[in-house]
Amino acid sequence: MLIARLIAETDKCETRLDTLVAALGDAGAQVTAAALPEGIAGPEGDAGVLELHMDGGDEPGVLAAIDDIFEAPAMLVAQGPIEVPRLFVSDMDSTMIGQECIDELADYAGIKDRIAAITERAMQGELDFEAALRERVALLAGLDEGAIHACLAERITASAGAKTLVATLAALGTRTVLVTGGFHHFADPVAEMLGFHRVVGNRLAVEDGRLTGGLVGPITDSAVKAAVLHEELAGLGEGAHSLATGDGANDILMIEAATYGFAYRAKPKARAAANGRVDDADLTAVLTLLGVPRSVWIEA
Repeated sequence: MLIARLIAETDKCETRLDTLVAALGDAGAQVTAAALPEGIAGPEGDAGVLELHMDGGDEPGVLAAIDDIFEAPAMLVAQGPIEVPRLFVSDMDSTMIGQECIDELADYAGIKDRIAAITERAMQGELDFEAALRERVALLAGLDEGAIHACLAERITASAGAKTLVATLAALGTRTVLVTGGFHHFADPVAEMLGFHRVVGNRLAVEDGRLTGGLVGPITDSAVKAAVLHEELAGLGEGAHSLATGDGANDILMIEAATYGFAYRAKPKARAAANGRVDDADLTAVLTLLGVPRSVWIEA
């Protein structure tokens, strides 16, 4: 059984439901139940959560039908029943925080535009991730390590809802892991700020207080992100559900490997790979779509 949940204005749920049911039928998904569940609170205002149960069909087809008929700020389609995951693995840049750390750091070296253009192409999946990372890091050679501390203090902020998402899941017993193609210089303090249990990332090489333009150790790329998810999940026992959030091409393998793979305000390739999408809402939408009652959210 497939279960679809989407956040939408309540009046649209009522007026467009028949159209959606028909479109899903054309896609091979027969709707067996549709409701606005009382136990799942939508965001404040006129928005609510529409839940559909279906026989047949597949996740991409159901998501496409929802996209065609609703302007849903967030949605999830998964094999039911949907439950709180035992594991949460997330990307950092432009997901848990609102910035790309390397781009902001490059601004202190006066080359933000040059590096940001490479970052964007890598996030779109147009460049090899490792080659693009090494190219950008090489451009930072000679930058004072103090620029990292200044960048953290002046530029780096949590995405809306990130603290509540991590804190609530952790309180419910979920293991939380921040896994990033960025750098421990940023990821360690971000993880502490948000409350993650573990951090996996890349390490900038530093000598005499300045960046050398190189990296230390193996690269955390898309394969490593997925491997971390599998490794952590193996330690939680058979049948444990997982959640992943990310926004770029480097997150696709991790998103696809998760029970609930959410693309957060994502690039097209990452969005297409996900069975959960947050397009125009904050990260607490993930809690809503997982069915976590607002009464147990830890507002942070």
